Amino acid sequence: QDDGYVRLLRRQVEEVFRDNRMIAVCQYNSMPDEDVVLMRHYLRKHNIEVKFVLNEIVRPVLSQSKYKNLLPLFVARNILLVSPETKAKEMLRVLKGVPQINLLGACIDDTILSRQGVENFAKLPSLEASQGQTAGALALLPSQTSSLLQRGSVHLMALLDQHIRRLQAGETGSPAEPAPAQSLGAH
Repeated sequence: QDDGYVRLLRRQVEEVFRDNRMIAVCQYNSMPDEDVVLMRHYLRKHNIEVKFVLNEIVRPVLSQSKYKNLLPLFVARNILLVSPETKAKEMLRVLKGVPQINLLGACIDDTILSRQGVENFAKLPSLEASQGQTAGALALLPSQTSSLLQRGSVHLMALLDQHIRRLQAGETGSPAEPAPAQSLGAH
């Protein structure tokens, strides 16, 4: 019966690592139950769940997975903060107010990060903002290229117009009108 329960717990740990994009490993120091409930509430607002885990359950699962580099983090009482989304910034903000919980490291989008790595990740702009900046930069290039390509033809047209005016002025004997500075300038 105990073996069945242990297998069930290990399967749950496997599901946690399989189904979540962010898995943060934290050291858990005892704290009042009310504080635990409050911390869970604030984390749940950001779709982050708290999972209390036993090292004797987690360690065998990790040792047989691609997450085996997380094993050194599981030496004391640990909890996992998990989310199907990458909510590192929100998690760090909540943990700042809970000194009994120390972030040791995390696995975000299958990348193992130290505490400093998680903090650096949290400072990155969102994927949508980065995509918008990239799209804006890429859209600017064709318009600049088009402008550069048109500049030569506009300048050539201005020179030809000036040449035609001179030719016409030579036939009629009147002085040619000087071309406006804008038609010769940088368009």
